[in-house]
Amino acid sequence: MLTELYGRIPNLVRRAVDGLDVDQLTTAPASGTNTIAWLVWHLTRVQDHHVSGLLGADQLWVTGDWAASFGRAPDPDDTGYGHTAEEAAAVRPDSAQALVDYHDAVAARTRAFLDGISAGDLNDVVDERWDPPVTLGVRLVSIADDDLQHAGQAAYVRGLLFARS
Repeated sequence: MLTELYGRIPNLVRRAVDGLDVDQLTTAPASGTNTIAWLVWHLTRVQDHHVSGLLGADQLWVTGDWAASFGRAPDPDDTGYGHTAEEAAAVRPDSAQALVDYHDAVAARTRAFLDGISAGDLNDVVDERWDPPVTLGVRLVSIADDDLQHAGQAAYVRGLLFARS
């Protein structure tokens, strides 16, 4: 079920950015709001950050050349949480393809992780800082929920700005 859930996200990413140029990707629907580029970048950064934590591995953002494609430093803590409007506006990919390629790399890593877990693993506690502690299953649902919401927001922004183009 989780493989099916996560398998839906890449197509949503593609549809949100398909055919858009960098200026369109980085156009905010109103002052201080998030762009398509930021929304897709952020949902991918969150998945990369959180799944890497579950793997006990470095993020692809840090180990690859992804940050350069977005004009950013490979800071593992730069996921978009707490970004000001100015910081969000500064997320500028080289192209729509840069967003898709980074997301595809993260999605492939997530699929491989999901293929390696069992139903029993979903009850393992992965974060005791919460009450109740967070299990692997809850964390994976949380990541997918965040990604799906942001993909929907990106699609909405696209429709709002470019429905007639």
